[in-house]
Amino acid sequence: MKKKYLAQIIATDNEGLQMISACSAGSKVKVSEIKYLVSNKVFLLSIERSKIEVDQKKKVNSICRFDFVDRVRSKNIDQKNDDLFLELLAIDYMKNKEDYEINLIFNKNAHITLTTETIEVRLEDQNDTKDL
Repeated sequence: MKKKYLAQIIATDNEGLQMISACSAGSKVKVSEIKYLVSNKVFLLSIERSKIEVDQKKKVNSICRFDFVDRVRSKNIDQKNDDLFLELLAIDYMKNKEDYEINLIFNKNAHITLTTETIEVRLEDQNDTKDL
């Protein structure tokens, strides 16, 4: 029996965030799978991504979790269209006075900006979906 290896990457700095960005680039995200839990200050993104760290042809469902999120702003995303799929192109950030602004950049000029007090991001594989 082959052991399933489900990755987990935790980022607390720019280097870690770049690693998560690289692993998530080209991921499919359904609008209904984007959640902001205000009371917990947690922003969740459920993505289907290529498992580039082991095999380009393998797809996996992952959760990208951002902690300590104080504010979320989105642009060019129809939040009423639950069936809309976006493609995550990159994740980057800027330091803005005391806070960080983490930018999730999608295709079609769509993006989400998360205002956080610290970088605490986790990319966790849920299950393998399929081989391409």
